[in-house]
Amino acid sequence: MNIKVDRLGKRFQREWIVRRFSYEFSAGQIYAVHGPNGSGKSTLLKMLSSHLSPSKGKISFFQAQKAIPVAEVYSHLAYAAPYIELIEELTLDEAIHFHLRFKNLLDGLSANDLIKILGFESSQHKQIRFFSSGMKQRLKLALAICSDTSLLLLDEPTTNFDKQGIQWYRQLLQKYTRDRIVIIASNIALDFDFAQHEIHILDYK
Repeated sequence: MNIKVDRLGKRFQREWIVRRFSYEFSAGQIYAVHGPNGSGKSTLLKMLSSHLSPSKGKISFFQAQKAIPVAEVYSHLAYAAPYIELIEELTLDEAIHFHLRFKNLLDGLSANDLIKILGFESSQHKQIRFFSSGMKQRLKLALAICSDTSLLLLDEPTTNFDKQGIQWYRQLLQKYTRDRIVIIASNIALDFDFAQHEIHILDYK
């Protein structure tokens, strides 16, 4: 996948959150979007996912040089963010199988493989509402990173993580992001210091 962004802008009432953003995202590259809280990082990711319509400008998506209609972009992306909620009444096993109704996993991974990657073998039949905040964040990231998609969007990926959780996240990205566009929004360097490209969101105000 490739993404071309032309003079993108988003305004809420009279305030421009992002303005005149032009960029090209290419497969196999990791991009970091950083800036202070409230600077527009999440807004940019929501527009790139087509969950939020821009006020100005255009985003074009291509797969093998063929344009992807905006209505079909969702099938090519995986997204993890603090504001994307899990269905907490489901057990871990049910949550994974529900996810598999919409997305396949990478590299022939199975639901059981994903549970092992998470390290949650003893919690397979536990409802998500009984998970700690760190466990919920691990599940969000594993579902997104291990999905077979061309585009991976991660917003504040290490929220609620300790040192061990951050290491797990970095190892997971290293293993499962080959040939994908990965865009990470964060103001924490450990979330993105391995990225090949950095976008300073305050440059687009």
